Amino acid sequence: MPVSNSASTASVAERLPITYGSLAQAVADPLGAIRQQYESHGPISAWEDGGQRVVFVFGPEYNQRVLTDTETFHSWFFPVRGPRGSAQRNLTSGLLNQNGAHHREQRRIVMEPFQRRSFAAYGPRIVEMTEAMLHDWEPGQVRDLHAEMNRLLLRVTSSLLFGFDCPDLAFELGETIERWGEMNHHMGLAAIIPHTSQSFDYDKLLTYAEHVEGKIKQMIQVRRANPHGDDVLSILLRSQASGSGLSDEELIGQTNLLFAAAHLTTAHSLTWTFFLLAQHPAEGDKLTQELMELETSGEFEAFHLEKLAYTDRLLKESLRILPGSAYVQRLCVRPAQLGPFTLSRGTVVLFSQYMTHHMRELYDEPERFSPDRWLTIRPSPFAYLPFGAGPHNCLGGPLATMLMKLVVPLVWRRFRMRVVPHSEINANAVATMLAPLTPVRMQLLRAQEALVRAEVTGNIHRYVDLSASTLEGASNLAT
Repeated sequence: MPVSNSASTASVAERLPITYGSLAQAVADPLGAIRQQYESHGPISAWEDGGQRVVFVFGPEYNQRVLTDTETFHSWFFPVRGPRGSAQRNLTSGLLNQNGAHHREQRRIVMEPFQRRSFAAYGPRIVEMTEAMLHDWEPGQVRDLHAEMNRLLLRVTSSLLFGFDCPDLAFELGETIERWGEMNHHMGLAAIIPHTSQSFDYDKLLTYAEHVEGKIKQMIQVRRANPHGDDVLSILLRSQASGSGLSDEELIGQTNLLFAAAHLTTAHSLTWTFFLLAQHPAEGDKLTQELMELETSGEFEAFHLEKLAYTDRLLKESLRILPGSAYVQRLCVRPAQLGPFTLSRGTVVLFSQYMTHHMRELYDEPERFSPDRWLTIRPSPFAYLPFGAGPHNCLGGPLATMLMKLVVPLVWRRFRMRVVPHSEINANAVATMLAPLTPVRMQLLRAQEALVRAEVTGNIHRYVDLSASTLEGASNLAT
């Protein structure tokens, strides 16, 4: 007897890799939900709640499909756009929310300040601000590294984008944009996934967006009065003056989203890097040895970053195991087939850098922190993607890498760090970023003082293996 179409459809649906349950649960613990989906279903699955479906993809095959098929899967970073002509719409009209030919043209223009030839002007300024932070540090002090890195990156990112010659004004604007970003990420969950417990004060967001837009307009006027700076906004304004640049409305959106994308992800990444060094004394020794050799040769002050081979491996591994950006969503804008799923227009597709970086098929012992694995592995751009991949990959990725290759050695040559014993270290995805949820309290040590691994509690153990079997108890450097 032939099977009816409806019965056949039901049978197919039963075989699909779908988790049925409250999406509010996934919102409360995003990385827990991501890991559950991968361990239960593999590289592609869905989570369904009352007819609403979110599709999860992991691994290079599906990452490449979703990140390169930009006609089907649109970048959709800030879902709360606001009415046409509103400040909120202008502030969210940057590369992270643009697609198609318009995105390609805007990216071509915005790319100029992020060319490597511009980095020479940025390096000494980054060093100066890092040294200013370290001026107040003393051996024996306990510092919350997350708070310290957040303040440093707020100042660095503000100056890079808005001006080294007016640091206080740039910092004030950076703080304003940071607050706007927090409001958007918090409220955006309610826009993507209705019926969650997230509050959604739309009018409050629109009002604050007007305040942010006004601050950026003021900064544009300040930079126009002194158009010779080497910050990002000044470079873009010079392009505008030549007739090949952005309109003022486009400048507002691009500079706003550039700041929102750069500040916290880099701060989190630096925090995790120092935490991993403190918990792996042998790796801290390797970094110290590399810096000592560079200093002995007299090349440290010349910023020969290409000679920092171990530092490069260290940062690659830190960005693999605890990536600043943990997952990102895409919006399906036309019907499509993705693996076993037939996607309708409006389906949210989520890919995860964190889960891809922890796939056993791609990385041996993926929860183990091992910078030297990078001596032998060469993952594809869609298997290792801390800054994304495809046409929407992070424009500032090379600059962020350069910044970290400056900050980590500058700090480590002056201080080693030990996590305060029995600290509770918790982490999860906050607004798509893998962020510390608790202070990361570190005791500052002299540069040549021996490191001792501290026992810590908290959910950090589900992200990285900190068991004694994978670590040396203390470094080999003499006190």
